[in-house]
Amino acid sequence: MKFKSIYTLLIAAITFSCSAPEKEEASESIETPEMNVLGKVTSYTSDTTNMVGYLSLDINDSSKRPGILVVHEWWGHNEYSRLRADMLAELGYVALAVDMYGDGKQAAHPDEAGTFSGMVLGNFDEAKARFEAALETLKNHPNVDSEKIGAIGYCFGGSTVLSMANAGYELDAVAAFHAGLGLPVMPDAGSVKGKVLVANGAADKFITEQQITDYKAAMDAAGADYKFINYEGALHSFTSKAADSLATKFEMPIAYNAAADSASWEEMKLLFKNAF
Repeated sequence: MKFKSIYTLLIAAITFSCSAPEKEEASESIETPEMNVLGKVTSYTSDTTNMVGYLSLDINDSSKRPGILVVHEWWGHNEYSRLRADMLAELGYVALAVDMYGDGKQAAHPDEAGTFSGMVLGNFDEAKARFEAALETLKNHPNVDSEKIGAIGYCFGGSTVLSMANAGYELDAVAAFHAGLGLPVMPDAGSVKGKVLVANGAADKFITEQQITDYKAAMDAAGADYKFINYEGALHSFTSKAADSLATKFEMPIAYNAAADSASWEEMKLLFKNAF
């Protein structure tokens, strides 16, 4: 009987040790869907303007997640803003690269870009109407959590998103890269609802020390939650790889800066992580 008991225990131990790995393999076989980022042209309208945007998301993720607006440089809605929308989609967001000029217009020369951008920010009511149209388009997307919205912008786009934050729009987080700081609207007490990141090139020839001082003073007086970073040696357009060729073509003081580009993108990721 004693031998039989030992034999029974031995068989049970062997059976358990052989079956345990099978359960472990079963748990390891569960796979999450591979990310599949897809961007597509998305048209939308305000009362006066037809706009051609670009919406990007992971189509294998059916959940609701934060939505991010991407506002273009003064050149207009182009492949660069679409690239940034795709990069945000790869981070798990739904991103809409907006069209602030209407009809997908793009500038071929700095003079034309200045005219386009001046017409928009020079008529802030129209700028708000176009921004609101993009905002509603994004919030109404079935995969967007309409309570979690952010915005990023470059150059003219940075000025745009900072101005919209100052104007009191419900944006959880705003990131502006090499933005102009001569804004059409400055913040009032409590008007800035979310967190703000300003990524500035310390060597940017288009930004004056007085503008920086005035912007910080206004944000401090308004009680805004913001972070202003100066990237040493970085010129205007430091996030755009096209800046070097444009600098040569148009004799402009702009340049790509890989270190500042990477560092500012990481700051933006942290901003969104904390905001959402």
